[in-house]
Amino acid sequence: MAANVSEPVQEYRNIRCSYSDSLPALLAQLRLSVLISTYQTGHLIAVSAREGTLKLAFHQFERAMGIAVKPGTIAVCTRKEVWFLRDAPDIAAKLPGHHDSCFLARTSHFTDDIQAHEAAWVGREFWIVNTLFSCLCALHPHYSFTPRWRPPFISALRPEDRCHLNGVAVVDGQPRYVTALAETDSPSGWRTLKNNGGCLIEVPSGHLVARGLSLPHSPRVEGNRIFFLHSGNGDLAMADAKTGAVTSVAPVLGISRGLAIHDGYAFIGLSKARPSLEGVPIVAEREKLRCGLWVLNLQTGTVAAHLEFHTGVEEIFDVQVLPGIVSPYISGPAAAQDTGEPLWTIPPAPA
Repeated sequence: MAANVSEPVQEYRNIRCSYSDSLPALLAQLRLSVLISTYQTGHLIAVSAREGTLKLAFHQFERAMGIAVKPGTIAVCTRKEVWFLRDAPDIAAKLPGHHDSCFLARTSHFTDDIQAHEAAWVGREFWIVNTLFSCLCALHPHYSFTPRWRPPFISALRPEDRCHLNGVAVVDGQPRYVTALAETDSPSGWRTLKNNGGCLIEVPSGHLVARGLSLPHSPRVEGNRIFFLHSGNGDLAMADAKTGAVTSVAPVLGISRGLAIHDGYAFIGLSKARPSLEGVPIVAEREKLRCGLWVLNLQTGTVAAHLEFHTGVEEIFDVQVLPGIVSPYISGPAAAQDTGEPLWTIPPAPA
């Protein structure tokens, strides 16, 4: 049984969605909330459950894309900058609504438009999948970014989106695998090969683990298993690091981007198909494609819960979970428009 939710938000978008009864129960069971970015509408969406009811909160970020999470901090990659939001638990305790965290926008780093896709902390550095320059990069206090690694088939650092590098898996604080839509070294060369030219690459060696993929995205490592979204094929897949063999874990009815794995469940962002994706295998079933958050039980391969957008949102980019946080409050760079109540913080007065 699905429950209906209507959430009018800024920009006069009428966003309507429904969700399975199992979703708030699952969030409560796992004691977590979910963050979803949608660059199409420019929002970071916080999904939480309170007293058996799903709550959605929309926060404006210009072309919100990659999300990274670590204890006490949320990072959001946007059109030209990365925003960092810090948790202020002392403020959360004073807010109405029984919030157990309060993430406030505190700093941003200007990169200009590098088509920032997925992101993560690598040691003390913040790394971004820099799709425009076909590399992994780190933020630098004096430069737009510092290149850290690029695929071996990329011959030069140029703002040409040569292979559409898009996802990164970090293991033990170090980048281990990336996904790209093609092994091409020419400006936007991947576009003619997107149907079956994708690859999964080991970092830092540059070894091609798997090839011939259709729109691979969001690699993640759990134990000895490499999961990734085989978006063009319409499934969550798993790759063997030694043989390169790719197997399907479960089908998903949408163009998948954004994957978070927690406690035996995969949280996956699904999108409708753009016209430019004609020819990609899953698009043959365009009318069946969904947009929203799908949660798969990795042990059974079945759908455990879902949230579907019916109007107002057609594309999801990233998905992350906030373990141990069941009711987050977020105050972003457009807090006055999101909630009508911006928050200011100052150091405590000296004793």
